[in-house]
Amino acid sequence: MQDFVFSDPWALLAACVAVVLVGLSKGGLGGALALLGVPIMALAIPPVQAAGILLPILLMMDAISLWAWRGTYHAGTLKRMLPGAAIGIGVGWLTAALVSDGMVRLIVGVVALAFSARWLLSGNARRAAPRPESAARASIWATLAGYTSFVAHAGGPPFQVYAMPLRLDPKVYTGTSVIFFAVVNVIKVIPYAFLGQFDAANLTAAAALLPLAGVATLSGAFVVRRMRAEIFYPVMYTMVVLVGVKLCWDGLAAVI
Repeated sequence: MQDFVFSDPWALLAACVAVVLVGLSKGGLGGALALLGVPIMALAIPPVQAAGILLPILLMMDAISLWAWRGTYHAGTLKRMLPGAAIGIGVGWLTAALVSDGMVRLIVGVVALAFSARWLLSGNARRAAPRPESAARASIWATLAGYTSFVAHAGGPPFQVYAMPLRLDPKVYTGTSVIFFAVVNVIKVIPYAFLGQFDAANLTAAAALLPLAGVATLSGAFVVRRMRAEIFYPVMYTMVVLVGVKLCWDGLAAVI
């Protein structure tokens, strides 16, 4: 592990951009921004290390979001999804030593592209009738959310595949998502510690980025009320596609 994670100015720039985007997402700007966090940092440093640096920052962001959305959630969704998420985190932990940096890049890239494809194809789904709760579907998608969250803090797409068709009130959906990922991130602390991702270098890097993360999170709600979604989201999803293609290319080159 290198002594100074951001000695390379490009790595520092990538980290700052990633933290700002994730913070804006936590503040209310949507899942596309959060999905960019690890992929952007992974362009400069190993993806597992990027995830380790981001986890303490995410915990701070979660605390702010929990306060902002306190008392607003759907208990049934949390009850059905959290056990599966814990299983997914466990699978990620058990297989961490078997998965190379190249494979992680490929996994994150595929997740990014799949999320973008789902968004492009979901126009009719937005008008569909609410889908009833299902313990089986919840377990499957929550396990995937736990796994992708563990390897890349990219659990949003699987969570959304299950939760969005429920057609919950937007405030209830957001509050449920905030609690779900806050719990998931707390659970991830133990395996990340055992994997050595909380060494002095990573914690110092995370501490240096915390002020920026706090400002970005608090700015999310301010920005979302002033930016036109029909312009903003296509740009963000285009960024997700570009980053996903780059990571898939790098991952395939390393794996093959």
